[in-house]
Amino acid sequence: MAFPKRVRLVEVGPRDGLQNEPEAIDTATKLALIDRLGAAGLTHIEAASFVSPKWVPQMADHREVMHGLRRHQGVTYSALTPNLKGLEAALECGVDEVAVFGAASEAFSRKNINCSVAESLERFAPVLERARQAKVPVRGYVSCVLGCPYEGQIAPAKVAEVAKALYQMGCFEVSLGDTIGTGTPLKAKRMIEAVARDVPMEKLAAHFHDTYGQALANLYAVLEEGVAVIDSSVAGLGGCPYAKGAAGNVASEDVVYLLDGLGIESGIDLDRLAAAGNWITRAIERPNRSKAGIALASR
Repeated sequence: MAFPKRVRLVEVGPRDGLQNEPEAIDTATKLALIDRLGAAGLTHIEAASFVSPKWVPQMADHREVMHGLRRHQGVTYSALTPNLKGLEAALECGVDEVAVFGAASEAFSRKNINCSVAESLERFAPVLERARQAKVPVRGYVSCVLGCPYEGQIAPAKVAEVAKALYQMGCFEVSLGDTIGTGTPLKAKRMIEAVARDVPMEKLAAHFHDTYGQALANLYAVLEEGVAVIDSSVAGLGGCPYAKGAAGNVASEDVVYLLDGLGIESGIDLDRLAAAGNWITRAIERPNRSKAGIALASR
C-alpha cells in the first residue's frame, strides 16, 4: 500500500494535553500556545472542552479560550462537546467543529462517561442532530482501540462496531484512540483493516499515545494502510485521567519529522512547531517529551 501524499495533523495539545495538568493553566498561556500552533502551520487545533468543570476543572475556561482566540486564516478551531449542554455553549462561542467521544470498551465507557457504550451512542444522537442544524461538523472519537486498562485486549470487531455507529450517525471523521498506548504495529494494522471494512479509510484518523514507545511505529503501520489524518500533541503533552500510567499523545514534532522524512506533506513548519513545544513546556514547567523537539533545541 502506498503512503498518502499529504497528511493532516489534528493538534490536541491545548485540550487533550493541558487537561491532564494537575494545576489549571491560565487562559492567556493557552491562547498563546494556540496562536503559536496556528503560526506553525497547523490547520486543525482542538482548543477546548465543554465538559463540566466538576469533572475536568482544567478546562473550566472554555468560553474564555474560544472567545479569546486570535484566529489564523484557514485554521479550524474545534472543541469537545460530550452532551447537548456542552454543544450549545460551544455554538455560542462560534466553534468551527465539535467532537463527541465514545469507547470500544464497556468498562472504560462506564468509568469515563458513566454509561454503557450503547447508552453513550444514544446520548450523541441529539448532539449530532443539533450540530447538523447549526451546520457544524462533528468528529467522533473511539477510546481504547488497542487495549483497555480494565478489560485488557479489545477485539478489532468491537472497535469497528463503534466506529461504524459514529460514522452512520453523521460523524464526518472517526478518530481511533490507543488511549493507554499499549498497541503495537501489527495490532494497529489489524484494527485499521477491520474498521476500514465499515468506514472509508479517508474518514479515519489515528490518535496514538506513546506509553510503551510504540506510537511512531504504529503510525508508520497505519500510514502504510492509507490513514491520512493523525492526532498529535505538541511536546507530547497529556495522558488520560481515567487511564492510570498512560503517557501523553505522540508528540507533534516527532510526527512531522517522520512525515518529512517520508516525503509526506503536512504544511507544518517543524522549527516553529518545536519552538512552540519548547515554549509551552517551559511555561508550565513540564519536561518536553518530543525527541525531535529536544534535538532541534540543542542544535
